Amino acid sequence: MNESHNLQSIFKTRNIILGCILWITISLLFFLLFSAKVPDANGVEARPHWYLIGTYILEAVAYLGASILCLRNWFSSQLVGNRNIWLSIGLGMFSYCIGGIIFDYMEIYSQESPDVSVSDVFFVISYTLLGLGLILAILSSRINLSRLQWLIIIAIGLGGSLLSWSVYQLTPDNDVTPLALSLDYFYVVSDVFLLIAATTLLLTFWGGKISLSWRMIAAAAFSLYIADTWYSYAKATQGDSYQSGELLEIFWIFSGVLFAIGAALEYDISLSRKRRTSSRK
Repeated sequence: MNESHNLQSIFKTRNIILGCILWITISLLFFLLFSAKVPDANGVEARPHWYLIGTYILEAVAYLGASILCLRNWFSSQLVGNRNIWLSIGLGMFSYCIGGIIFDYMEIYSQESPDVSVSDVFFVISYTLLGLGLILAILSSRINLSRLQWLIIIAIGLGGSLLSWSVYQLTPDNDVTPLALSLDYFYVVSDVFLLIAATTLLLTFWGGKISLSWRMIAAAAFSLYIADTWYSYAKATQGDSYQSGELLEIFWIFSGVLFAIGAALEYDISLSRKRRTSSRK
């Protein structure tokens, strides 16, 4: 009983949010302090392996934690609303974590950067599940947006599409396989969809404590879009010379942490609703 009580104390919403803020702070300091390139024995500037491993650990823990908290929401019978939303997002977070680990292993230890790899399987599953979760969240809410809000969604969608496709067109078409080309299209379309879905969620749930969790989810989707767009731009402009660990890649960590905060807040809000309902009864 004591062990169960201690575990419940650790997973209190306040402790989870404080832990997430601490993780973001540690990640930001790590990137700011150690992301500079240093010359190796041959005089070539590069980032040390220990730094890359550190960034990958920070990212993997963020997505794994988000997956656990989202799946906790799905498993809890006290959660208000459609629990399948959190199942979809939680599995998407876990799949992204696995894909990132495989990608990182290939980059550091195998020193391979193929156009298509096993990690892409998990990334495709992740984006599909995340998109499904956001669709379910939008459909389960009462969308009552004004004409101006719809115009904002359309404008952001068009702007995001223009930016993503502009970055994609920077990539040379030499020796690109049809499968790699299809994956590139999928990632671009997925990023734009996440941007539009995040904007819709943000405007739908604007204002109020109850909607705070979904504002965090929207911010997480925005962060994922920023990190993906930056990575596409860096790969397109720098090619094989690009080295992971740039500062803007921290938005991948921000995304995982914000998904975790959103899941924790939704769990806490649902418990509060249950308590108020029980008290009235």
